[in-house]
Amino acid sequence: MNKIDIHTHIMPEHIPNWFKKYGYGEFIHLDHHKPCCARMIKGDKVFREVEQNCWDPATRMKEMDLTAVGVQVLSTIPVLFNYWAKPEHGLETSRFFNDHIAQCVDLHPTRFMGIGTVPLQDIDLAIREMERCVKELKMPGLELGSNINKLNLGDPYFNPFWEAAEELGCSIFVHPWEMMGENDMQKYWLPWLVGMPAETARAISSMIFGGAMQRYPKLRLAFAHGGGSFPFTIGRIEHGFNVRPDLCAIDNPINPREYLGKFWIDSLVHDPKALDYVLDVIGHDKICLGSDYPFPLGEHKPGALIESMPYSTELKDQLLFKNAMDWLGK
Repeated sequence: MNKIDIHTHIMPEHIPNWFKKYGYGEFIHLDHHKPCCARMIKGDKVFREVEQNCWDPATRMKEMDLTAVGVQVLSTIPVLFNYWAKPEHGLETSRFFNDHIAQCVDLHPTRFMGIGTVPLQDIDLAIREMERCVKELKMPGLELGSNINKLNLGDPYFNPFWEAAEELGCSIFVHPWEMMGENDMQKYWLPWLVGMPAETARAISSMIFGGAMQRYPKLRLAFAHGGGSFPFTIGRIEHGFNVRPDLCAIDNPINPREYLGKFWIDSLVHDPKALDYVLDVIGHDKICLGSDYPFPLGEHKPGALIESMPYSTELKDQLLFKNAMDWLGK
C-alpha cells in the first residue's frame, strides 16, 4: 500500500446553509435525501448528487484498502472555493473546510494528509489563512483554483501571496475551475472534457509568462490532470514565444521550455502513451499519483495505469509515492 494519492476531494457531511445566512451567491450545502447519498445544493438549486465516500472517512478508507492506497491527500471540492463571495465570507467558509480536513487528518493520521483552501479574493486574508493552515493546522500545502475571478495566477496581484507561500514552504496544488468558455460549451460535458485541460494550461502558462515561477523558484507547484494540455502544447507555446517575443516575452524573457522539470503534475492522463509522453517531457521525478477520487472522471483504481506500464520498480515507486513526498516537502 505504498501509494500516496495527491489528488482527492472531500467535503463535510454537514455544511451550514450560507446561502440562507448571507442571502446571496451559490454557496453549497448538502441535502441528505436518502441513505449514503446527498444532493449538493448550489444556492437554492440542485447541483449534483454525491455518495457517502465524498464525506465519510470510514468509507474512504475501505475503498483505499480495496485499491491499495496507503495515504490520500485531502483537498476541498473546487466548487467550494467561494472566491466570488465577499472576502469575510470567503474566509469563514475556508476556515470551516480547513478545520474539517484537519480533523480528518487528526483522527486518521496514517491514512490522510490535508491541504487547505484560502480566500484569494483578498490577498491579506488568504495569507493569514495560509499561515494558519501551515503553522496551526500543520498542513503541508494548499489547493488553489486555476484562476481567481478570471484573474490569471501570473498576475502581479498574486506576488505577495507567492512570496509568503515560498517563505512558509507551502506546497501548492492548482486545480482547474470556472473554465474559460464554459457557458459556450455546456453540451456533451465539454467544460470538463476539454475546458479543464485548457484551464490548467492557462494557469501554468500565465505563471511562466508572468514571471511567478522565475521570481519564486522555491515554490513547490503541482498541477492537476497531468498538467492539462500544457505538456502537449509546449512546442506551440515555445514557438509562439520565439516568433512573437513582443507579445509573449514582455514580462519574462526566459523560454517557457526552461521551466519543464521545475513543477509537478499528477498522473491523471488516462492513456498509456500520454503517460510515457509526460514522463519524457515533465520528468520522472515530477509526476505524482493523482486519481481525482471520488469522482467519475478520476482513475477508479488509483495507480492502475502506472502499475500496468513496463516501468522499473524504482520508477513505479517514484510515481506512486516518492515524488509525492518531495512535492509535499516530507
